[in-house]
This record gives sequence, structure tokens and C-alpha cells, in this order.
Amino acid sequence: MGTEGAPQGWLDDYSAEGRGKNKGTGIIFVHGFTGSPVSMRPWAHYFEEQGFTVRVPRIPGHGTKWQDLNEVNWQEWPAKVEREIAPLIAWCDRIFIFGLSMGGANTLHVAASIASRVGGEKLAGIVLVNPMIHIPGLRIKFGPLIARLTKGLPSVGDDIKKPGVDEHGYDVLPTRGVLQLNKFLKATRPLLAKVKVPLLLFHSVDDHVLPVSNTEIIMAEVASGDKTRIELTNSYHVATLDYDAEIIFENSLKFVERISETA
Repeated sequence: MGTEGAPQGWLDDYSAEGRGKNKGTGIIFVHGFTGSPVSMRPWAHYFEEQGFTVRVPRIPGHGTKWQDLNEVNWQEWPAKVEREIAPLIAWCDRIFIFGLSMGGANTLHVAASIASRVGGEKLAGIVLVNPMIHIPGLRIKFGPLIARLTKGLPSVGDDIKKPGVDEHGYDVLPTRGVLQLNKFLKATRPLLAKVKVPLLLFHSVDDHVLPVSNTEIIMAEVASGDKTRIELTNSYHVATLDYDAEIIFENSLKFVERISETA
């Protein structure tokens, strides 16, 4: 595991202009904490092949070296996604945001933040895969002390059931980065009631990174009247690269098509 050996260019920002009838629909794919754009590229390519306009940003502090994630502030994460949305608001008729893990929190934060802005009405829906919204347990309370004692701990990445698959994230968990993550989640949860666009959520039954409480909180507190949850029975946390990827891809396409038809 690690960023080494990733497919050429897959750790960088990626974008592709759409074509045909789907060109006017833009989709942003947001990866998770300590992960990389690699976890979202196959999903993005699936939609690119269908003619959609896609963007896969590298979230600040990721895709380089793990120490960099100890040097960023959480506000940089949603800011990056919002910068990716800005040109899509100008080019596209409608926009969707897809997020994995912390990318789910990022998606929710941005969806709530842009709702009342000019162009925010173009956000048509969001899709989340094993999204994160809180860090349960007592250990996080000792986070500041742990961060003073060590800069990194063993990684929680690459929770993938399918053999030989690598998301090319960090093999170390940056402790200062975790403190920023916790602040980010605490700032995002109160915003869930502002998220009113349609939501499709995929949850892995066997997720060794996040407890199901994350999914339950989001499903309960997001204000949308159009909320769907699909259980994944043959994948771990990074389900976008796992056995159930096809289920995610096909059902998210149906979701986008349904919302676009009624827009």
C-alpha cells in the first residue's frame, strides 16, 4: 500500500468534458481521508464513457506523502470541491457530487454550503458510499495528546475485500490530520438539515473502517425527502474498487438519469 505504483496520472486532478445528451450533466467524484483519486477514477470513467462531464479532484494533503496531511486545515477540503464546482455551474445544466468515506462528509458540507448561493440550484443530487460524519469512541478525545507524541499511526486504508486491489492511499495515519478531520466532521454534522437534494447512499455491511452509525446519522438527519439506501454485501470500506463496484456504478447511473429526467 502507498502512493507508489499508482497508474500514471491517477493521483492528480482529472477532468473530462462530456458529449452528446449527457454533456450538460457534471459529476464531481470526491475521495476519502488518506485515500487518493485512484479510488474514484473507475467510477468516473464509467460515467465518462456514458458522455457525462466528470471531475476527480485530489483533495489537499492527499496523493503526495502522508506528512502533508498533517499540514492542512480542514477548510481546504470543501474549498477544493467548491473550486471544482464553479466551472461546472457555468458549463452544465445540472451537477451531482459523489463522495466516498470522508468524501461523503465533504459532499454533504459542500451541498449545504452552496444551497443558497447563486448557481447552487444546479446541484441536483448527491451519492455517498460508506460516508463518514462522526468519529465515535473515546480514543479521539485523546487525539491532541497522541498528536503530540507521534506524527503517524498505522493506516486504516485499503479495506478492500477483492484481492490485489490498492487504492494507493497513505500507509500511515497522520495524527494531526485526524484532529482536522474531527473538526471537519463536527462542523459538518449541523449542516445536514440544510441538505435537501435527492440522496443515494451505499453502505457496506462489512466495513472495517467506519461503524454503521455514520450511515444511520446521515439517513436520519439529511433533510431531503428523496433518500435511498442500498446495502452492499460483498465489499469492504473502499467499495468503489471492490466486488460491488458494478452495483454502485449502475445504480448511481439510474439515480442520475431519474433525477435528470424530472429536473
